[in-house]
Amino acid sequence: MNPSEINLLDPERFVQGVPHEWFTYLRHHAPVYKHLEPRGPGFWVVTRYRDLVEVNHDAQTYSSEQNRGGVVVLEEGNTSLTDEGRMMLTMDPPEHTRYRKLVNRGFTPRMIGALGGSIRETVSEILDQAVAKGSCDFVLEVAAELPLQVIAQMLGVPFEDRHKVFEWSNRLIGSRDPEYAVSQELARGAAFEMFIYAQTLAEQRRKDPHDDLITTLLAETDGDRLSEIDFNIFFLLLAVAGNETTRNALSHGLYALIQHPEQYAMLVDDPRLVPSATEEILRWASPVMYFRRNVARDTELHGQKLKAGDKLSIWYISANRDEEIFDDPFKFDITRDPNEHVAFGGGGPHYCLGANLARLEINILFEELVKRVPRVEQIGEVKRLRSNFINGIKHLPVRFGPGAARAAV
Repeated sequence: MNPSEINLLDPERFVQGVPHEWFTYLRHHAPVYKHLEPRGPGFWVVTRYRDLVEVNHDAQTYSSEQNRGGVVVLEEGNTSLTDEGRMMLTMDPPEHTRYRKLVNRGFTPRMIGALGGSIRETVSEILDQAVAKGSCDFVLEVAAELPLQVIAQMLGVPFEDRHKVFEWSNRLIGSRDPEYAVSQELARGAAFEMFIYAQTLAEQRRKDPHDDLITTLLAETDGDRLSEIDFNIFFLLLAVAGNETTRNALSHGLYALIQHPEQYAMLVDDPRLVPSATEEILRWASPVMYFRRNVARDTELHGQKLKAGDKLSIWYISANRDEEIFDDPFKFDITRDPNEHVAFGGGGPHYCLGANLARLEINILFEELVKRVPRVEQIGEVKRLRSNFINGIKHLPVRFGPGAARAAV
């Protein structure tokens, strides 16, 4: 392969599927690769698992700071969708540490574990409606609905408002996809609308505290609290990240199980395999394909000399197929063990805050699905999101096989 064929900036290429042949070539021949860009200095591409983990753990060398470039935009000339404040994603320690301490209280194992019962009720309602129809678009009617309803419940968002979050999220993340295409102005408008909505909810909770995440986040901790703009931005981050990533993990998970029916049959026969299946789904899907880092000081990585100010991208979708870490990495295997994937970031200060919540939702969804449905079939074209950032599926039409209407026990 000629490296000049590789263009990771082309979202159209990802509509066809993840270009794993590019990443495999880079892992073997140029694990830290200088990628060209049309109107800028280029950026480094990190594709191997161990290098990615090293970068993730070293925030002093590899910065996420917004004023250095943030964590998403790779090309010169593009800007962040939020003009005020910064997301937790675009902070380095110690500021990131302080911010994470304030929001982490809403995501403790105890608090997430306590959601299990309500999530199972939500899953049952969603699946019962879909299965009763006999067929559905799994993305729109199941995979999108579950995280929307869970996030809405956690935040205290009224049930009837949940699709506002879906629309805002698509405008912010999917704006390069023709189905969701909007101008940069409208994408920024989605962020503004979400901020106003968050402010309104916050004002309500200050007057009338509830047992929900918003009330928890607004409370003072050790004499410190989130500012208004900090809260608004975290609301946006949680609403978008909690929606997009879990939606796409669920969609890719079912799609992989449809493509590997023997694996689905294993889950039907032994639902105790669901937790290991969840980890394999996360590895396989890698819903966030990359994040950007910014070189803060001269360094060397895998023999390449990186200069302060360089842009660098770490590709989780590639690290999760690294042959040095995973046996037969292109095999979808729900019994894979060990499975130390990096779908949640590979450790370090930016390890995904919602990892336990995502795992819980995926576990429960597939536990309840295999109780009800012995077989699922694809009945139409799978349509992928036009994005080189989110590994997204927009539509997955499916039919539930014989016995699908059987009630859960």
